[in-house]
Amino acid sequence: MALVHTTSYVEDSLAIFRYYKKLADGAIAQVSDEELFRLPDSESNSIALIMQHMIGNMRSRWTDFLTTDGEKPWRNRDAEFETRPADSREAKFGEWEAAWQIVFGVLESLTDADLGREITIRGEKHSVMQAINRQIAHYSYHVGQIVFLAKHWRGAGWSSLSIPKKAGASAAFNAAVGAGVKSQR
Repeated sequence: MALVHTTSYVEDSLAIFRYYKKLADGAIAQVSDEELFRLPDSESNSIALIMQHMIGNMRSRWTDFLTTDGEKPWRNRDAEFETRPADSREAKFGEWEAAWQIVFGVLESLTDADLGREITIRGEKHSVMQAINRQIAHYSYHVGQIVFLAKHWRGAGWSSLSIPKKAGASAAFNAAVGAGVKSQR
């Protein structure tokens, strides 16, 4: 996914969020239902639990983004790390898509003039730009975890989401970009 050249921070942020969602979706699509919910060990999270945490965070942070604290009283963060017996891939993916639509809807409604506005997260004041940066960092961290786990579970069956890990792949990628082929990022 090539990013569009822009000087708008809001447009760039939206493109970055879409890129990280695409990475996560590409990783999630490669795992089986069992792998989606598999815990690497008792102290770690499954891909589904990481998604569940991100869903809770997205819903809390972006609902009424400009007018209410980003940590909503109805959020139960601790429960985001508990497996729900009724969970399924379809249910989790439906929640995932709905949460991302909240994020995209808010970002699409913002302008660069909004960047200096003040909001709160857990009572702490942030500019809109700071809040967006905070969420980019948070989501990229967790998307990296999702990709790592998916790649681990798939092993040799993994299909690279960027430049494949094989001899000459970076040089071929760089040559393609130099020839005008759009990059993945």
